[in-house]
Amino acid sequence: MEQHIPAAAWLTEAASAADRQGGGNLLRVVLIVCVVGIVLLAWFLLRGYKRDDD
Repeated sequence: MEQHIPAAAWLTEAASAADRQGGGNLLRVVLIVCVVGIVLLAWFLLRGYKRDDD
């Protein structure tokens, strides 16, 4: 049977666990930069396929 943990205790435990982790913030920043870079590269490449029917 599962034990019910109050939200405040869960948030406190999650915050203290985040402090114990090493490179989590760096990995998060690298992933965000990669995703933004991929989106910009896709936009730049697909922009060239736009057709002008004028």
